[in-house]
Amino acid sequence: MDISLALGGGGAKGNAHIGVIRRLEAEGFRPRAVAGTSYGGLVAVLYALGHGPDQIEEMFASVDQRRLYTRAAGGAASLFGFVGAREWLEKVLIDKTFADLRIPCAVTAVDLESGREIILSSGRLQDAVLSTIALPGVFPVVSLADLELVDGGVMDPVPVAVARSLLPGAPVVAVVLSLPEGTPARHLPLPVPRRLPRVIVDRLERTRFARVFDVFMRSVDIGSRQLAELRLKLEAPEVILRPAVEHIELLDRVDVRAVARLGEDAVAEALPELLRLMPWPRRVRHKLTKRRR
Repeated sequence: MDISLALGGGGAKGNAHIGVIRRLEAEGFRPRAVAGTSYGGLVAVLYALGHGPDQIEEMFASVDQRRLYTRAAGGAASLFGFVGAREWLEKVLIDKTFADLRIPCAVTAVDLESGREIILSSGRLQDAVLSTIALPGVFPVVSLADLELVDGGVMDPVPVAVARSLLPGAPVVAVVLSLPEGTPARHLPLPVPRRLPRVIVDRLERTRFARVFDVFMRSVDIGSRQLAELRLKLEAPEVILRPAVEHIELLDRVDVRAVARLGEDAVAEALPELLRLMPWPRRVRHKLTKRRR
């Protein structure tokens, strides 16, 4: 059955998208369009290029996560940079553009100058990916044409409306990586490079700045969750999947395969709801096939 995917942002949590896609395909769902925000935008672009979930998993598992976010000397004001990420994307995406994609795809960003959501669906893929993952303050702003772009999650944490516009008439399956509404905000550690000695990291995390950063980030997290839930209610995807990734922080170094399995588990849990999307005869055939296995 044809569906459109809306992949939400969440940093390292986004590896769950890989498992979601893998299990959806195994259950007979065919993503024919995909929209993504932040890390979801990266997965969306790679999938739309024709990379299967197993291949994407291998690509992510083999990269040195410690080197992705190094800063360039004299670079833009931000906690981290895109030096490693840009080098990796150049190898993976080369100079490919949206015209090279096999299925419709778009990623979202926000223009700081106009305050508008920007839907990126043309031009170089590398520019689009860097723009959609540019978390404000954490990563540098991406200048593109006359735009100053940051992470699309600022305005559109899960791009349901964008996914629906890519494949009108098809049901939208939304993958949400943020904490559910009403869940207490977690304390967030200062994002310092873990290659530093533990004694220095501990000292930095006890500073006044670290405490201020924690209060600020928890406040932003609460607002972002409220925005995500509001937009989900307004845009009403046919199915919402929520992988159990609440224990993972934005820039954690993770076991990619383990996080991907959490995405598969989310699909398995929501399978009765997903099967209701199928026409009745096909739904029956699906159940009979599964029983025979």
